[in-house]
Amino acid sequence: MPLDFRFCPVCAAELVLRADSAAGADGDKARLACPDGHWTHWDNPVPVLAALVELEGRILLARNAAWGPKNFALITGFMERGETPEQGIQRELHEETGLSAETISLIGVYEFIRKNELIIAYHVQASGEVRLSPELVEYRLVSPEKLRPWRAGTGFAMADWMRARGLEPEFIDWGTQAPAND
Repeated sequence: MPLDFRFCPVCAAELVLRADSAAGADGDKARLACPDGHWTHWDNPVPVLAALVELEGRILLARNAAWGPKNFALITGFMERGETPEQGIQRELHEETGLSAETISLIGVYEFIRKNELIIAYHVQASGEVRLSPELVEYRLVSPEKLRPWRAGTGFAMADWMRARGLEPEFIDWGTQAPAND
């Protein structure tokens, strides 16, 4: 859900819509801005990190506490100030699962327009014992050939990772099939 800015955080003046002439030759883009020029709400996408975690040859998928019983996905989290994306995914992996990243390799970068996010997805070979954070309530370890990506966000990263390994992805609708442990 987008933030609803109404006032300048510097001077408290009511924000106005102002054309951004830097938007290019196709026309100006209107942005909320301070009438005195103190602040502009750029509304840029937020970088999100995603890990397709491989543990002992299987892929770890987790269910967030806020999701339905059939919704399992990759490990994700926000990048923090002062860290590289690789450091961020290593931190998120450890915070959410207790696992250690052994190798980290980029899968790709994906838009998630609905949430105004830019997903930076990695394949992470991990080690250790899974200990879920309170944010996650359940996990599955799935053989790569049994993965079923979804047509949004991190699902596209999963599909690209599968194709790079000679596996043809079979897409599903989000939340329609809980993966089985194998």
